[in-house]
Parts: sequence; structure tokens; C-alpha cells
Amino acid sequence: MEIQNSTVKDIDTIFCLYKKATDFQKMKSAVPWPDFDRELVEKEINEKRQWKIVIDNKIACVWATAESDPQIWLKRNQEPSIYIHRISTNPDFRGQHLVKEIVKWSRLYAKTNNKKYVRMDTVGENFGLINHYKKSGFDFLGLSELKNTNGLPAHYQNATVSLFQMLV
Repeated sequence: MEIQNSTVKDIDTIFCLYKKATDFQKMKSAVPWPDFDRELVEKEINEKRQWKIVIDNKIACVWATAESDPQIWLKRNQEPSIYIHRISTNPDFRGQHLVKEIVKWSRLYAKTNNKKYVRMDTVGENFGLINHYKKSGFDFLGLSELKNTNGLPAHYQNATVSLFQMLV
């Protein structure tokens, strides 16, 4: 298993994984992801903020990072943190605890970049996902109702989010 930056060559696979994740969210009656903008993902790739886990030369999981997330984290955004977004696991690799691998990687990444927290959110109150992230080492901070969602992806509009963080 290796963690690497995603490349432009990965973009079709990334969108395929997003589609599979969205289908899974619908099956689980969770808030499904919208269709993400290809330019957003290309920008993340160019900025070295789109990541992948590669196992046996296959992309097993992808996610994006950000160094700021003020619309979701409000005043807490001032604390030095790394924010994880859009974890999407290839169904062929489900059950292999890849979120725990992302946690190990993100803690080291955050420490190397002088961050205090690793943070993430999910739209809605998805108890299964909340428990999964707690088992992976995150503290569940509760629900937060978003006020200003201008420029955020569609699933954040008029949404309540579950907030998670872990001290580095």
C-alpha cells in the first residue's frame, strides 16, 4: 500500500469512485454527493491536495485535503488544521480499514505541516458514518447548521453537518 498525490491521469478513476460512493450513499439513505466540478478536482490535483491509496497498482481510495474550511468550521478555522474531504473507497477494497490508514497519514502530514488538528465533516446525522469515524480515532464534535454556503458543493446547501476532529 502506498499513499501518493493523485495525477491528472487519475481523474476518470476519481470520478468513477465518486459515482460509486454516491450510489452507496443513496443505498444507505444518506445525503448523496452532487456531481462535483471537474475543474475543482483538477485544481486540487495541481495544488497537490488530491490523494490516493494505491494497492497492487489499483487506486483503492481517494480524498482531498484543504488547509482552510471557514464556512464549515467558522471560528475554529483559525486553529491550524488540515481538513479532509470526499473520502471515496473503491468497493473492491471496502473493509480494509483504509480510513485508519488515512488517519495515520493525516496525523503525520498535519504534524509535519505544524497543524494542531485533523478535521472532517459529513452532511447530516449519519449514525453509521459517525460511529465509523469515531472508531477510526476522530472525536465527534456534534452537529453544526451551516449559515453561509456560497461556493460550497450543492449537498451543503441548507445543511447540517457532523463535525469531527482529532488532536495531532
